[in-house]
Amino acid sequence: MVVLRKLPGMPGWPAALGLRLPQKFLFLLFLSGLLTLCFGALFLLPDSSRFKRLFLPRRATASASSSSSASSSSASSSSTRDTDLPRSPPAAAEPRHASPAAPRRLREKLRTAARMAGPPARTAPGSRQQVQGGESRAQPASAAPPARETRAPFRFDYERFRRSLRHPVRGGRSGEDPETRARRMKIKEMMKFAWDNYKQYALGKNELRPLTKNGHIGNMFGGLRGATVIDALDTLYIMELEEEFQEAKQWVEKSFDLNVNGEASLFEVNIRYIGGLLAAYYLTGEEVFKSKALELGEKLLPAFNTPTGIPRGVINLGSGMSWSWGWASAGSSILAEFGTLHLEFLHLSELSGNPVFAEKVRNIRRVLSRVEKPQGLYPNFLSPVTGSWVQHHVSIGGLGDSFYEYLIKSWLMSDKKDSEAKKMYDDALEAIEKHLVKKSAGGLTYIAEWRGGILDHKMGHLACFSGGMIALGAQHSTGDRRQRHMELAAEITSTCHESYTRSDTKLGPEAFRFDAGSEATATRLSERYYILRPEVVESYMYLWRLTHQPKYRHWGWEVVQALEKHCRVEAGFSGIRDVYSTTPSHDNMQQSFFLAETLKYLYLLFCEDDVLSLEDWVFNTEAHPLPINHTDLKAAGQA
Repeated sequence: MVVLRKLPGMPGWPAALGLRLPQKFLFLLFLSGLLTLCFGALFLLPDSSRFKRLFLPRRATASASSSSSASSSSASSSSTRDTDLPRSPPAAAEPRHASPAAPRRLREKLRTAARMAGPPARTAPGSRQQVQGGESRAQPASAAPPARETRAPFRFDYERFRRSLRHPVRGGRSGEDPETRARRMKIKEMMKFAWDNYKQYALGKNELRPLTKNGHIGNMFGGLRGATVIDALDTLYIMELEEEFQEAKQWVEKSFDLNVNGEASLFEVNIRYIGGLLAAYYLTGEEVFKSKALELGEKLLPAFNTPTGIPRGVINLGSGMSWSWGWASAGSSILAEFGTLHLEFLHLSELSGNPVFAEKVRNIRRVLSRVEKPQGLYPNFLSPVTGSWVQHHVSIGGLGDSFYEYLIKSWLMSDKKDSEAKKMYDDALEAIEKHLVKKSAGGLTYIAEWRGGILDHKMGHLACFSGGMIALGAQHSTGDRRQRHMELAAEITSTCHESYTRSDTKLGPEAFRFDAGSEATATRLSERYYILRPEVVESYMYLWRLTHQPKYRHWGWEVVQALEKHCRVEAGFSGIRDVYSTTPSHDNMQQSFFLAETLKYLYLLFCEDDVLSLEDWVFNTEAHPLPINHTDLKAAGQA
């Protein structure tokens, strides 16, 4: 062992090591560098380090700590201010292509990324944010932030909302005739039968398989469970099936898990789960429904992280990764999917005080307002990268349908303040009338599909919602336009009724055509099935409420009888594979939308108009009622 201490009677330690002069110089140089490095490391130690306090003057240490605390407190204050402004959207982004300058584009990208990331998380009072390893962790503040006036946390005023409704949610139940009440009670019994069998054989699964008496999960919901539970909540409540509603609520409270990791349809999760939870909250005031809706809504936000802000159709609810459907042209997004978010996302902002949800869907509007519309029409496929149409296929049925529905309903839900939505709807309907509305040789009015200027003379069952939509919009038009649109709505609904009456089961096919001598009938085997769809009875309900013509109730009762005869099985209701067969085979699936939409619309058809009054509510495309914004419902003191 080498002793480095100088001892009496011995030379200094460099000499003891037998080093020559040049070697001594290099050794001393190395030693001085080592000492400098060690001393400098003291400045990199945390403020709380004992060694740092030992070697540094007290004043310098306190100054560094105070500076760090002040900076952190300022960031925390900024965060709180941002999240306390629920109704003030972020400043409008500069046009993405306003300038070719590279620095300008970089700033725009950074601003876009910040908007997509949403508002910063709140920090607890008396704490500061410390970022380490990419994670934010609350640390005790070393100094109190400067005193300032703080706002109360955002709170939605539910009691004020209920007082703003013009009619009782379940109506007054006065002045109805016994036959109407008996028919409504029959539909209520069908709902109870569908729910009881789902509860017995498939509770917690997404849908019931009534023939095999088991549950079905499917791959549309990213690992989420209980689609039928969420879809049925508001229908059970409106029908006053109190015990069944409590069963559904209890499942949501105890078993509805949002920590899933799977591929989900952005569209289906939004209209079924978020729509169903929002409706259940507005109807009952139960906080569990609101909190679940908001938590799930946040899981959908990463789908909007695209160059245009147009969301992709598929998202992994665990990782946040998103992509387009494999069958969608050139990685495009679907009009009926990204165009059917507006109602729900505005309500997510309304209930949370977080403007990010509303900003996401308003940006979709901005993109659509910029892009050129061929012949004034909206094609079904849009690139989320370029914001341009991918192909010119236009349909009021599948792939396009609910986009148009949400335009007129956005205007109504805003208490007729969203003039942009109303203009987009009016312009779109004018182009549809001009290019797509046709009349068959037999006098049936229908809406054809458009493929790059060539008409395909077919109409899908999904397109049969349009009779109700056009009638709803016509109520707010004037003069000749109002009359023309009410006539068009009635004619389209009549055509859809014909597609039912011309089948052997009195239920309508998935699609029907007007060519080769056929009218309102399916000419292809692949289009002859019926999966408990609601669109035809949806239009019956709207036309009844807006005209009170008895034929709509009569047509609705025909559907009830056909469902009972051909779709009711021992353990629920099932779709059928061929509506033109007198002995149809069943598809072994009780769709969740049968409880959410078909049975709800049939029930409302035989209710008085004040049950879920159209003066107070709009229905999302899954028939979940969302309230019209009659007033600002922030809690007092949060203006």
